[in-house]
Amino acid sequence: MKNQVREVQVKAVLPLEGSVALFLGNEEKTFVIYVDEQVGNAISMFMRGVPKERPLTHDLMSHVLMAFGAKVDRVVINDVNGSVFYARLIIVAENQLQSRKVIELDARPSDSVALAAQQKAPIYVADKVWNTVEDVTDALEQIQKRDSNEASGSTAEASSDFEADVEFEEEDDEEDDDDDFTEDDLFEDDEEEDEDFEDDEDDEDDEEEDDDDLPPPSR
Repeated sequence: MKNQVREVQVKAVLPLEGSVALFLGNEEKTFVIYVDEQVGNAISMFMRGVPKERPLTHDLMSHVLMAFGAKVDRVVINDVNGSVFYARLIIVAENQLQSRKVIELDARPSDSVALAAQQKAPIYVADKVWNTVEDVTDALEQIQKRDSNEASGSTAEASSDFEADVEFEEEDDEEDDDDDFTEDDLFEDDEEEDEDFEDDEDDEDDEEEDDDDLPPPSR
């Protein structure tokens, strides 16, 4: 087996429009398999250890295997035809009712990798597939570098926006301080109104007194 296959790891899971790019490889080489979005997202969640509220399809399948004392032993991507890859899912079952049993199933590489990621099982690639696929190590490094730079730029921009918002809030606070008034100011306005009212009353009284001083009209 060691002379016919080599172990690889999931190096990246990148979403595309309508599909997901699954990068597999090792220090020597990296190749890509395009899988559907649902399985690609499941692989990404398993790799990142994202908790799920309810079990997904691959979670359910793993639970069924465990209920019967079985587990995924390994995955082998054993063939490729153009852009279509083929895989074998090796399951080992052992329980109190029967001795150790090895089962080999034909499966899609995407489903196989998802189960392997969920159960931490190794992934292997046959030499004939390894020698056929194109090495995309440089392309993946460029994509990851670009994403890293964009993330750094977004972080710096967010930090600048935050600082600008803080300065703006401080200026607003200074303007608000100028407009603030105290309770004394409120009472001062009331006192001024009372004084004006008293002055108006005095003026009216004076006018009435003046009217009384006038001589009666002649007939």
